Amino acid sequence: MTTTAYTIDETKFRRSMFVGCWNELAEIASAIASKHGFERGNDGEMIALIHSELSEALEAIRHGNPPDDKIPESSGAEAELADVVIRIMNAAEVRGWKVAEAVIAKMAYNSNRPWRHGGKAF
Repeated sequence: MTTTAYTIDETKFRRSMFVGCWNELAEIASAIASKHGFERGNDGEMIALIHSELSEALEAIRHGNPPDDKIPESSGAEAELADVVIRIMNAAEVRGWKVAEAVIAKMAYNSNRPWRHGGKAF
């Protein structure tokens, strides 16, 4: 199997459009959550809500991944994974966590790891 080596210049991307857009969307996601009564919660509740959205994505896939009932232009899995990202954005905004920067740093770290490090299949 041929793989393409990707490298991430962490310094270049740390201030990238990704980080700026992520942070702007996180601010909006947090404002929407606050407006609808989901502004705060303890860390365990926030993680549990993220996990529940992942479980809903799995259930959508198990049922053939039909169009989502709220946004039919997206599949059920796509809509639920969007909910995961939105909940992560809200949690990060509320807690002051720098998730976008961590994504770039983690991708840079992962780009230098060995093939299937730790024997993981996926």
